[in-house]
Amino acid sequence: MKFFLSVFITIATLFSTFAQTYEFSRLDTLRGTITPERAWWDLTFYNLNVRFNPKDSSLTGSNQVYYKILKTAQILQIDLQRPMKINRIEQDGKTLKFTQDGDAYFVHLQKAQQPDHKESLTIYYEGKPHVARKAPWDGGFVFSKDKAGNPYIATACQGLGASSWWPNKDHPYDEPDSMSIAVTVPKPLMDVSNGQLKKTTENPDGTRTFLWKVANPINNYGVNLNMANYVHWSETYQGLKGPLALNYYVLPEHLEVAKKQFRQAPMMLKAFEYWFGPYPFYEDGYKLVEVPYLGMEHQSSVTYGNGFKNGYLGRDLSTTGWGLKWDFIIVHESGHEWFANSITNYDAADMWIHESFTNYSESLFTEYYYGKEAAAAYIIGCRKLIKNDRPVVGIYNVNYSGSGDMYYKGGSLLHMIRQIVNNDERWHQMLLGLNKTFYHKTVTGAQVENFVSQSLDLKLNKVFDQYLRDIRIPVFTYQFKNNELMYRWENCVSQFDMPVKVKIGETEMVLKPTDQWQKLSKITPSTSVTVDINYYVNSKNTTKS
Repeated sequence: MKFFLSVFITIATLFSTFAQTYEFSRLDTLRGTITPERAWWDLTFYNLNVRFNPKDSSLTGSNQVYYKILKTAQILQIDLQRPMKINRIEQDGKTLKFTQDGDAYFVHLQKAQQPDHKESLTIYYEGKPHVARKAPWDGGFVFSKDKAGNPYIATACQGLGASSWWPNKDHPYDEPDSMSIAVTVPKPLMDVSNGQLKKTTENPDGTRTFLWKVANPINNYGVNLNMANYVHWSETYQGLKGPLALNYYVLPEHLEVAKKQFRQAPMMLKAFEYWFGPYPFYEDGYKLVEVPYLGMEHQSSVTYGNGFKNGYLGRDLSTTGWGLKWDFIIVHESGHEWFANSITNYDAADMWIHESFTNYSESLFTEYYYGKEAAAAYIIGCRKLIKNDRPVVGIYNVNYSGSGDMYYKGGSLLHMIRQIVNNDERWHQMLLGLNKTFYHKTVTGAQVENFVSQSLDLKLNKVFDQYLRDIRIPVFTYQFKNNELMYRWENCVSQFDMPVKVKIGETEMVLKPTDQWQKLSKITPSTSVTVDINYYVNSKNTTKS
């Protein structure tokens, strides 16, 4: 209870501060809240049908939404962002009335909605979807052409939202148990989406329809379209749950270089299955799909645009050399299959669950193939990218995620907790347990924090408060007084109590400072004090000369 009270007070303070600079609107609330019109029904299945016309960048389609009724209600919320529009909504063949409030549509159901019953409704829609200016960061459709002049088009909508191009329940807390995706495109294009390709239909009008089936729960921003004149090859990976189908789709002009670069996909799977447990979507397979932007973690359909180079577009983010040993997009975006796609944040404010663990997975991949020292060097080298501009945790119920520090600061946080544990096997079992416990679930940040703390038998609430909900870097402050070493934490949250490894003279030890002075006796004033570099902290000697 004290932990939750502390979190509540911290979040309330942050919200009050942030509200002074940004005013959230009703539309933010409609998007980010589990509204009464969302809460009464549980999503079970989407049957999405899309016809895309590259000539005018328009699409028409329908989505049949299946749901289970949790309690009696007659108004249901569906989301579709402008300029897309809903033309008609039907249930049991009857046209339903609906009202629109911004990007939210409120469907007035005629049929009595009985608890525990299962129902569906079909939404017909059309429009020209938002065009991304700098995907994947701003989101939308990305348009390009291949070397032969064929259309080369893909979607990326993590931040913008899946409702930017198809109607759905656009909140992360509720996922369908499975999904069908049928996409019609003109020849010679094909569509690559999530799950397994079940059927390709040749249509009389010169188009083809590709039917994909997703057997597992899927987050809505993970649903994607990739439309191009792709070439394809495949292989089978023998993983922890048996044979896993690996399928690769690239532009014809990149086939040979892609075959060489994509050899890293089985390497990634071997490392991550060791650290996190079985790949979470064996039934849906694993795909790497070339796209005209950097890449994104679309579930079972990971998109790739890293130029077939190691590093991040050929650069080592850590500047240590280790980041050039592997392809950033193959490793990072595939790491999201465990953290984002299997374990999904319940609210956008807890996006750190996705990005912090996946950033840390880069270090774990490095460790698996190059050793523990290389992994530590990589994650420490990335600290220079931390901005400490905003808290890592965002604002709840308004679709607002936290700082981009959720990547590098979040990864450093996990690396530090491993130092506190000081037991590699226990740390490994925690990661395996996390993925087993929250397999295919949406979770809150508090649930993850509690699981990590309890699994490791550590009191970590103040550590999480400091690094997730505060922007200050803690300072290990010390001074010599007579023959004593006085030390404490400064520049930190109240009652911050993270243990830290230090070297005093030639002796390594673990101290347990708090925000109050503590002392260590029989220390020569000239003795050097060095904080272990694996901790993301500063240090300061305040001894008076």
